[in-house]
Amino acid sequence: MQRSREAARCPECGSVQLIRDFEAGELVCELCGFVISSTILDYGPERKAYDLKQVEERTRVGAPMTWTIHDKGLSTNIDWSGLDIRRQRLNPDQRAQMYRMRKWNRRSKVSGASERNLVFALSEIAKVGYKLGLPRNVLETASFIYRRAVKERIIRGRSIQGVVTASVYMACRNCNVIRTLDEVGRAGNISKKESGRSYRFLIRKLETRIPSVDPNNYVSKFMSQLSLSGDTEMIAAKILDEASKLRLTSGRGPAGIAAAVTYIACHITDEHRTQGEVAREAHVTEVTIRNRYKELMQRFNIEIRL
Repeated sequence: MQRSREAARCPECGSVQLIRDFEAGELVCELCGFVISSTILDYGPERKAYDLKQVEERTRVGAPMTWTIHDKGLSTNIDWSGLDIRRQRLNPDQRAQMYRMRKWNRRSKVSGASERNLVFALSEIAKVGYKLGLPRNVLETASFIYRRAVKERIIRGRSIQGVVTASVYMACRNCNVIRTLDEVGRAGNISKKESGRSYRFLIRKLETRIPSVDPNNYVSKFMSQLSLSGDTEMIAAKILDEASKLRLTSGRGPAGIAAAVTYIACHITDEHRTQGEVAREAHVTEVTIRNRYKELMQRFNIEIRL
């Protein structure tokens, strides 16, 4: 028996001290003994498993539903092992029959141009995610965004690569994973101009609010890529915090302002990096870094001897 932690009350005495009797399948009040329910369900595991191998062997369900597969992972797959239920090899006739069944099973999953389009697009999202090292939640979000675009019928006339890139970038912004539009575009093998056009198109058509990017996240990323010390990162964070208070970051690209702050901080701590090195890691131009650098230096009245 187990005490119930639910917010239920006994209808007789009003007590919340309830007991679950899983052997009898009853929910009983501890104070008055009133049987509140005689049909409770045990949501615990059906069988005990003590290691990963036992978990895999004793499970009776498949993988959870996912947006990254066109059928959401709910379809039936025929194993390629060539073994029967007793783990014995099939004879040649049975193997030929299983081969035909697998082939028609694979064909039946994708019917029509829209299904083929979705299969190809989701595979491209997986490829872009692999190149960028994106976590699972970003891929799920990107797949959901692409499915929504298909449902709204707004991808007609647009390239699949462009919509895929825009979906991945939107997912990165929603999940607070720092990737620039240029990085996502190069991973999708399209230009920054095309990926930006597709991104603005999806934002407008889907009427989605995308959270703004915190420049502090870019600072941490640039510090790691440029192999700078923790002291440099602390100074850069302080400069960026003061710049935010003075509203110097308003209307400025987060990557550009973060790159300028990184450039200033690394020279304060004598860990010199050139504007070209910082610009290459930040995927911005050296002109952008110089403009942001001059604005910050003039406002803070800082002088650095390069």
